[in-house]
Amino acid sequence: MKADQVEPNFFEKVYEVAKQIPYGRVTSYGAIAKFLGTARSARMVGWAMNASHAMEDVPAHRVVNRKGLLTGKFHFDGTNLMQQLLESEGIKVVDNQIVDFDTYFWDPQQINSEN
Repeated sequence: MKADQVEPNFFEKVYEVAKQIPYGRVTSYGAIAKFLGTARSARMVGWAMNASHAMEDVPAHRVVNRKGLLTGKFHFDGTNLMQQLLESEGIKVVDNQIVDFDTYFWDPQQINSEN
């Protein structure tokens, strides 16, 4: 990083990870926190996702809790928008939970291994 560049804040780092989540995949708040070296900060990742809804390039709908529950759904316009967005990507959701969560889970650690 150059001397005149500003270090991105935590929310910006979260958004950069979220932008890497592939279409049709999901990750968890905790997985993002762990990737960023702040494993106990899953709640802060949730706050970042909540604050990102005006950013169309941040796929907040792809971030769920560690059990695959759509815990952030109340922060989307319309009560079923998060589910609809996931289902439009081929992810089945029943009772606010992703079916076959392990199949769709994407680990941010893959960012480093793919480069």
